[in-house]
Amino acid sequence: MTAPVVGGMAATGAGRVARALLVDDRRENLTALAALLQGLPVEPVAVTSGEAALKKLLTDDFAVIMLDAQMPDMDGFETASHIKARERTRHVPIIFLTAADRDAQLALRGYAAGAVDYLTKPIDPWVLRAKVSVFVELWNKTRELASHAGVVREHEQRQKATAELIEAALTALRGTDGVRDVGRAIELLEQARLD
Repeated sequence: MTAPVVGGMAATGAGRVARALLVDDRRENLTALAALLQGLPVEPVAVTSGEAALKKLLTDDFAVIMLDAQMPDMDGFETASHIKARERTRHVPIIFLTAADRDAQLALRGYAAGAVDYLTKPIDPWVLRAKVSVFVELWNKTRELASHAGVVREHEQRQKATAELIEAALTALRGTDGVRDVGRAIELLEQARLD
């Protein structure tokens, strides 16, 4: 079951919103997490199970995942293993959250499952906000770089097309069998100028 989206949104340069996936089987924990994130440039999306998280991750992009380690049915460790096994989501940072006492074995299990951090409750709100802010900034920068790379590729494709038109115009001017097609050469050069 999916809980309602809570909190504000921030658009990136590409117009996309950085989102945080909050996964906890207790709604009050989801509400508390969303409240901790208020004022940050991120849209929290809350779900109440590992299965619901995996479904969200099939279609939506997230800057960070905050994942409860201990949930019924599919726990956080199993959920994280599925997330990291998917090509589409393997690079999304996971912060494990747990109410269990700090247990080195559980923390190691979390890191082995692909977590970037493992926090115990009660969570220091300033620490969590700082960590989420870093991952949101990284997500935004990654999107910005991808956008710039797309612009560069588009520019390179236009340059290649222009070079091909100029080469075709030169071929028309050289002619074949002694016949030059000056009109065609002018037409191709005009097209290259417009591109």
